[in-house]
Amino acid sequence: MTTVPKEINAAAAKKNSAEKLTPMMQQYLGIKENHPTMLVFYRMGDFYELFFEDAEKASRLLGITLTARGVASGNPIKMCGVPFHSLDGYLAKLVKLGESVAICEQIGDPATSKGPVERKVMRVVTPGTLTDADLLPEKAERPLLAMCSITQRKTVTTGLAWLSLASGALKLMEFSGDSSTVAVRLQQELERIVPAEILSGDNGNLFDDYAGTHINRVPDWHFDVVGGHKALLDQLGVATLTGFGADGLGAAFGAAGALLRYAQSTQGRGLQHVRSLTTETESEFIGLDAATRRNLELTETIRGQESPTLFSLLDHCRTAMGSRMLRHWLHHARRDQNVARARHEAIGALAQSEAAGPLAATLAQVPDIERITTRIALLSARPRDLAALRDGLLQLPALRGDVVRCYGPGQGGETGLLAAIHAALATPTACLDLLVRAVAQEPAAMVRDGGVFATGFDAELDELRALSENAGQFLLDLETRERARTGIANLRVEYNKVHGFYIEVTHGQTDKVPDDYRRRQTLKNAERYITPELKVFEDKALSAQDKALVREKMLYDLLLADLAPHIGTLQTISQGLAQLDTLNALTEHAQQHNWAAPQLVDEPCINIVEGRHPVVEKQIERFIANDCRFVNERRLLLITGPNMGGKSTFMRQVALITLLAYVGSYVPAASATIGPIDRIFTRIGATDDLAGGRSTFMVEMTESAAILNGATEHSLVLMDEVGRGTSTFDGLALAWAIARHLIDTSRSFTLFATHYFELTQLPDSHPSAANVHLSAVEHKDSIVFLHAVQAGPASQSYGLQVAQLAGVPQPVIKAARKHLARLEAQALDATPQRDLFAAPATDPYAQEEEEEAAPLAALNAAQQALLDAIADLDPDALTPRDALEQLYQLKRLAAA
Repeated sequence: MTTVPKEINAAAAKKNSAEKLTPMMQQYLGIKENHPTMLVFYRMGDFYELFFEDAEKASRLLGITLTARGVASGNPIKMCGVPFHSLDGYLAKLVKLGESVAICEQIGDPATSKGPVERKVMRVVTPGTLTDADLLPEKAERPLLAMCSITQRKTVTTGLAWLSLASGALKLMEFSGDSSTVAVRLQQELERIVPAEILSGDNGNLFDDYAGTHINRVPDWHFDVVGGHKALLDQLGVATLTGFGADGLGAAFGAAGALLRYAQSTQGRGLQHVRSLTTETESEFIGLDAATRRNLELTETIRGQESPTLFSLLDHCRTAMGSRMLRHWLHHARRDQNVARARHEAIGALAQSEAAGPLAATLAQVPDIERITTRIALLSARPRDLAALRDGLLQLPALRGDVVRCYGPGQGGETGLLAAIHAALATPTACLDLLVRAVAQEPAAMVRDGGVFATGFDAELDELRALSENAGQFLLDLETRERARTGIANLRVEYNKVHGFYIEVTHGQTDKVPDDYRRRQTLKNAERYITPELKVFEDKALSAQDKALVREKMLYDLLLADLAPHIGTLQTISQGLAQLDTLNALTEHAQQHNWAAPQLVDEPCINIVEGRHPVVEKQIERFIANDCRFVNERRLLLITGPNMGGKSTFMRQVALITLLAYVGSYVPAASATIGPIDRIFTRIGATDDLAGGRSTFMVEMTESAAILNGATEHSLVLMDEVGRGTSTFDGLALAWAIARHLIDTSRSFTLFATHYFELTQLPDSHPSAANVHLSAVEHKDSIVFLHAVQAGPASQSYGLQVAQLAGVPQPVIKAARKHLARLEAQALDATPQRDLFAAPATDPYAQEEEEEAAPLAALNAAQQALLDAIADLDPDALTPRDALEQLYQLKRLAAA
């Protein structure tokens, strides 16, 4: 970072042995040396202060005033600060900007410290290690991820470990290949996991190009495989990782070791809520690359907004836990059909029993138990967290009662998903009893404010409270007695934090003050006094308040320790609640919008009857439903029709219905039967990547290459207007070759939208392809889009009519119509073109070569004849009359 000229930074001040710094500044520099890359928030009384470069940076990022304190090397030491009670707001802003913060607290007693009060970094806040409710997005995870790569004989094995510290979910993955293959796979996994922070070794470089994520370099030795394996065993308290499916891993253990070490260091303690491990494999989820997630607008619109998206449409969840699980399901649809079938059955049972409404009302009273449990484990839970946990656990019997009425024979049974949820929601009696007895009905926000514990929980605390709480009555009684004794009718007995207890008498009445009154304070209009009796009570009452606060802090630490054994049970409950909330939200949406239960089958097919786009149908008054049918013998649909006719909407709705079926949701269709799906690919829309130096066409071809290299016969592919970003002949040739590859090689279920009408001949030579079109009706100079999918190719594209709707000036439209008429006339007069995709009766190899050459040859034939005639001319040998005759000849040739 560049600093202000002539000023020193913290490192320079530390190294300058001749510099006379105050003991407090020397203490700060020692702490800063251990956290050189982080902003150090240094507690000084009621403020957190920052110095040197940290102060300049924080002042700029937070918009706070930059001042100075003291001198180093003859220059003022830059300083800025924030109030301690406003810390969370400033932390949230810094973390959002990708900054990390070390929070240094005063741990010594100022009254007994001879030098600077002892201070220590109590926690480190980084983008990937957040647990505070005020810093975390309520409906999304912010995982921390570490990567370890091992290269042997040109084969790269990459291990990933990622942890959502707020939930305790720890996951591993490992994959191998050559360096380019691993780099592509790594990018795909990062796009799926969306880490908030990445840990990479000092020499790592695979993460360098992953924009938008905070990358933290840590020493390479942190990624030791053997050490990582031991760290996992210790963290999980097991002797082997076989039960977690982690046998045979290596690089992933190295990543896990670095991850756990880093996470523990940021929290300043162990991670007792990290108690399980999940090992993920490539074949577990339906593959969705970044382009597909963006084009389908699952949780973010193409423009980067939070709505309208599939997630915002379906998120009727009453708890933050449910919303996070719904988001996870949308991005992690399982290929295993049994997972989705179990969810379909649960939704059916909830709908049939009409339990969705009562369940939603009860779930609305449940807090974020998952994150509260994490804060209990990390000893950072606040009193109101515990009160919310208590009130949420009290809802479990009602929720179990509603759930048990939903399942039975034919509705999931005793082994169904709802039965498992019912078992997970068993009330933790001992934990709930402790919370009910211990926590006040409405506790204070912070332990330091007191009033956390319920009356009757601790006898000593009750006694101390009685002394201070009885102060009010004592003061009233004293005031009554003193008024009678002195005859001063307006005498008052009061208390404030600065001066303690006092008797206040106005100046006009001071001649009536007894001899035992001692002056404590003089005001403009009154005098304040203390008496021996009042002083004795003051000492006793104030001492009781201080002792009560100390007692509450001690009791609170014990309470968190007593709750620790229940962490595992609370995590099970939170998972059950999240599943129930998500299923209930999907049930509510299905009932309200007439969605149907899909059928997942083993045979390759996608058969959707009266399908609708789930988001678009909510944005318009009347949505036209359409069918889509794929079977083993019908694998590519060539879609033609006008712009704005609904081609992209139709394609996306097929993909979304397919995805929703595997998510476990009902779908917006009259019926849907869907076979095995491994990946969904989309190539839709025209975008560029100027920052990456890629044109619109380059982006289009990159996305097309990813599809052609990754699609299989179990994939669903959406290709929209491929080839339109280059010249007509190049684009047509590419579109034809790509479509043919998808038919013959990939054999994917493909929706292929195009304006190249030449491609509509493709089904003539490839029976597994079929033409469909989106219809429209022209009325005078306007157009009416019917948005209905019909068999066969479209007759025209209605480009001029759409241009007119867009507001293109009328003279331009008229000129275009005239030129279009001339072009169509030339096309009608021209020699009929041969069928571009006809299969000549030759051997297969010759046929393949001719098919590949046919489109360009046919389209270039007329131009080539004209070019040959021009090439035969010798201008220097022509007379003026011959030149004129040749010109007429060329014109006739061009017209032909």
